[in-house]
Amino acid sequence: MSELVVYIRMRHKVEVKVKQQVKIGDLAQVIADPSIREKIIHLPIHKVDPSDKNFVLIDVMKVILAINKVFPDSDVQSIGAAHTILEVRLPTKKIEPVYFVFIWLLLFIGAGMAIMNFHEDVSMREVHQRMFITVTGNEIAKPLILQIPYSIGLGLGMILFFNHVFRKRLNEEPSPLEVEMFKYQQDLDQYITYHENSESETKLNDN
Repeated sequence: MSELVVYIRMRHKVEVKVKQQVKIGDLAQVIADPSIREKIIHLPIHKVDPSDKNFVLIDVMKVILAINKVFPDSDVQSIGAAHTILEVRLPTKKIEPVYFVFIWLLLFIGAGMAIMNFHEDVSMREVHQRMFITVTGNEIAKPLILQIPYSIGLGLGMILFFNHVFRKRLNEEPSPLEVEMFKYQQDLDQYITYHENSESETKLNDN
């Protein structure tokens, strides 16, 4: 009997829920003969338990063993990543309106204080006064003709920087904040992979 070749490619990260039965089709792309592919993608691999906390690392070896157990004559070949990170989505509680308003005010006041302190450090008022004197030759304490457009431009600049107006994206280009969050997520995934692999190796050595 000829071997049935099965190709699998593990996904990088998958979101799951507590008590969810995770199957091979949730974790990986599978290419195989149609006669066995449907059975393979429905093979259970892991049941998410509350003790799993936030992240679970599923190694490709566990997937290969599960396939070979059901189809011993299969030749499983892995392509790409050697593991998949399961990110457990815990039930979220709704934020009370009073807490939402408190957090919003805290962020609003904090952002306002940061902007005001920055402008005080760089003496922005004196800069505007000097610019007004240079252009008009007149001295004025509050050159509103410069300060008002500057304030409007500051707000528009923040919108362009974050590339969002509320939930609407201005264009497909990611904002600098999104790029930094992506880099942080990559570092976090690498840490989870290393940490989980180290724990797995320790358990195997103890056994």
